[in-house]
Amino acid sequence: MDSALITLATGAAGAALATALNVPAPFLTGPALAVTLTALAGLQVTVPALLRDACFVLIGVNMGGGVTPEAVATAARWPLSLAVLAAGILAILVLGARLLRQVFGFDRMSALLTATPGHLSFVLSLSSDVKADLPRVTMIQTLRVLSLTLIVPFLAPLLGHGDLPALPPRGPDMALAILVPLLVLSALSGQVLARFRVPAGLLLGGMGLSALAHGTGMVSGAMPAWLAVPAFVVMGTIIGTRFSGATPRLVLESLGASSLLTGFAALVSLAGAALVSALLGLPMLSALIAFAPGGLETMMAMSLLLDADPAFVASHHVFRLLLLTVVLPVAVARTRAAMARQES
Repeated sequence: MDSALITLATGAAGAALATALNVPAPFLTGPALAVTLTALAGLQVTVPALLRDACFVLIGVNMGGGVTPEAVATAARWPLSLAVLAAGILAILVLGARLLRQVFGFDRMSALLTATPGHLSFVLSLSSDVKADLPRVTMIQTLRVLSLTLIVPFLAPLLGHGDLPALPPRGPDMALAILVPLLVLSALSGQVLARFRVPAGLLLGGMGLSALAHGTGMVSGAMPAWLAVPAFVVMGTIIGTRFSGATPRLVLESLGASSLLTGFAALVSLAGAALVSALLGLPMLSALIAFAPGGLETMMAMSLLLDADPAFVASHHVFRLLLLTVVLPVAVARTRAAMARQES
């Protein structure tokens, strides 16, 4: 059987099992774990590029449907939250790198790139251009994304949200006469953003257009479940495919450093989210998902499944990537200079 069909069937089975076991956010966590285990067992796992892109557009449009005029009105309170997020990102980057060097003996460059809280594709492109332990950096970053995907849904009930349903409460579905043109235009706008190398361009294009339509009241209604659920399952499956080609030995060797780094980043993010929630009166769950340094697409999908404020979450994760895009090259240049001085 084709590897893509096996991968998708594994993801669907993982989602079904997680749903039966009442696992939080089952359509995301179930496929992620099932496909990860399949990859570590040595089977080839892959998701076709066209299906991956369609998934991103669907989740983006779905997120945009949660943007209401009332939600937009709260945006004036976000600058303080973004400032707290920036401080947390810098703390994770600097102190996390120091932890990796002191506890696990990482070299300066590998420690810096491994401690970067997100922007995985950008980090890996830098890793290939500098002296760094690329397999180790890749594996620990991938484990971080998987860990946060699995941890955040289990934290939600502990934050006072009780048992979470498989899908959050929904309004009436969008009519197909509205949904189909919206999806087509969202895909086109996402392609434009992707051409300009905007991270998660397809997802952000879909969300931006859908948010504009819903926020202005031009369009109302939610993504039909028969489209939303498969999109979440594919997203969880994509997370698992990041372990394609990985060996159990490499995972075990990276587990200690990944656990320490992810735990440290989670504590910093939780503290920042609690501070913002207390200062601005925002829901703790929305703040936690906005501050969690997971994959952009993953955390956006998580905001939908856990019924958090999608506009708040999206703005913070986009800001995190923009900040890292500016800060990381400067940090890499300084680290490279420090390593050169040390060698001379």
